[in-house]
Amino acid sequence: MRSAFILFLLCQLHAAPAAAGAWLREEGTGFSATSFGLSYFYDISQSTYLEYGLRPDLTLGADISTFQSRFGFQSGAATLFLRFPLGSPNDRGRWAYELGAGATWIGEEVVPHVKGSLSWGRGITFAERSGWLAVDASLRWDFGLGTSQIKLDGTAGLDFTDVTAGMLQLFVTQTRSGTFAKVAPSVVFSPKQSKFRIQIGSEIPVRAPQDTMFKLGIWRSF
Repeated sequence: MRSAFILFLLCQLHAAPAAAGAWLREEGTGFSATSFGLSYFYDISQSTYLEYGLRPDLTLGADISTFQSRFGFQSGAATLFLRFPLGSPNDRGRWAYELGAGATWIGEEVVPHVKGSLSWGRGITFAERSGWLAVDASLRWDFGLGTSQIKLDGTAGLDFTDVTAGMLQLFVTQTRSGTFAKVAPSVVFSPKQSKFRIQIGSEIPVRAPQDTMFKLGIWRSF
């Protein structure tokens, strides 16, 4: 039961901003995304995601997530990663890979982990509106817990107007205890003459829609 509960908590640790994945940051520029989530049963999540372009072919990033269940149990994960391009962009899209390391904690237990990711993305045009598609696959191994996570995330986004965009994401996580999937629709607002963007949406577990989490995010480019 303890192992199953730990795996359940680990599946809640997920930060997946739309700007992540196959796209690298321009040298000297950065991006940050902070999100807060709350379920009807008062499960609480928080995530912070950072990227900075060190070179045209190298992006440095950090991904920090925390989760507090309705029972008061706390967990979290923090990963520092490097993203590199894989090949050259073309009409079929672009590829990138990430190598990262960090720590996972469940209550007072803290263990190191390593993570590797492979990402694909491309821009699209639909009804004269710009959009994007992205797929991210990752593997994370938590040494002290002896657990692994395989994740496959898909994102489809489309600009509705000059200041609004819609996004639909699918998160699939596989662990020893099974496969878990979430659907995450959201809307992103980009106020004019502002470097901030606001994301409003939800994450809906496919097998447990009663645990739907409503989310608010703030993005900033610098």
